[in-house]
Amino acid sequence: MQSHILRVWIPRDIEDRLKRSARTRPVVVLTGARQTGKTSTLRRLFPDRDFVSLDLPSEAEQAEKDPEAFLRRHPAPAILDEVQYAPALLRNLKAAVDASRNRYGQYLLTGSQKFTLMKGVSESLAGRADIVELETLSLAEIRAALPRTSLESAILRGGFPELHANAEIDPVAFFNSYLATYLERDVRSLTNVGSLRDFERFLRACALRSANLLNRADLARDVGIAPSTANQWLSMLEASGQVVMLEPWFSNRTKSIVKSPKLYLADTGLLCALLNIRSEDALRQSPSAGAVWETFVFAQLRHRERRAGRVGSLFFWRDRTREVDFLADLAGRVQLFEAKWTELPSDADAVNLGYVRDVLGKSKVSLAAIVCRAPNAFPLSSGFRSLPLHDLA
Repeated sequence: MQSHILRVWIPRDIEDRLKRSARTRPVVVLTGARQTGKTSTLRRLFPDRDFVSLDLPSEAEQAEKDPEAFLRRHPAPAILDEVQYAPALLRNLKAAVDASRNRYGQYLLTGSQKFTLMKGVSESLAGRADIVELETLSLAEIRAALPRTSLESAILRGGFPELHANAEIDPVAFFNSYLATYLERDVRSLTNVGSLRDFERFLRACALRSANLLNRADLARDVGIAPSTANQWLSMLEASGQVVMLEPWFSNRTKSIVKSPKLYLADTGLLCALLNIRSEDALRQSPSAGAVWETFVFAQLRHRERRAGRVGSLFFWRDRTREVDFLADLAGRVQLFEAKWTELPSDADAVNLGYVRDVLGKSKVSLAAIVCRAPNAFPLSSGFRSLPLHDLA
């Protein structure tokens, strides 16, 4: 069960959106991986609501087998936590909500398994629910609460709120516990996972491929599982917020050159734990530092796009010989970003930016930059910009 007692409260950028949704929709569904702060955020924003967690087997059993009695015990307005454990409840929620359709904010739901949760929401609560996703903390959120946090520390600890709210928590122990809980609670509930040991090896194999083009056949072969099993497990990791896929961007010039997505771990703290990177020195010296940095930059770009209310705007660009890490498609004009683990990028780092800008046409590209660890932005002689991560927003 998620901890609700934090030494430091770290405000979330999503809070205003949640309060607005509760004023304008009957149901609000907050999804995201375990320990991203879903429960803590709702309980802080709506302290007067009745709260019940379906992490408790007795509550989940009644919610699933006798949902009408459960809803009589917990009438609106209420926060229902981890509702994926009682799929039958969502069908009864529809009737309860429709009985007072003009009452907003009746039920606030959380769930950390999108594959079960979203199926139930789409079938039972379509048109009634606002769906909001909460990822781990962004660098901006961390530094707003803890300004002295170094870039390397933010990467290494990742964005799970508890690790920043309580500096005494050992990240290694936290992630070992997180993996054990995730494997035991979420993975074991899926019938297609026969061996937790194989699944953990699969997760580590995904970590080794973070920021790389996804080759499902190679991934399956390295772990010793069937390709169909690899596809199922990837879907499960994606639905539970552990990995994120980034699709290639297509234009008429590049159509059908690359169809595979790139694979990223959602959080660099978990990524570093899976790669056994335990310290800032180990991170700086790691051959995976570039991939970890690209994974971190992608997380900040996702946060930027969510704050701006944009959905489906991030891609990567690739043809047979060249790649640009990130392309943001903003109403027909694009921004191009290369992630480089360096404090002093050179014109050589911007070669692919120049190539893609020429392919797309300069008038279509509103910004092209190297996102790096430089403390301040500065122009490169090639006409591109070096951009520190805190300027990305």
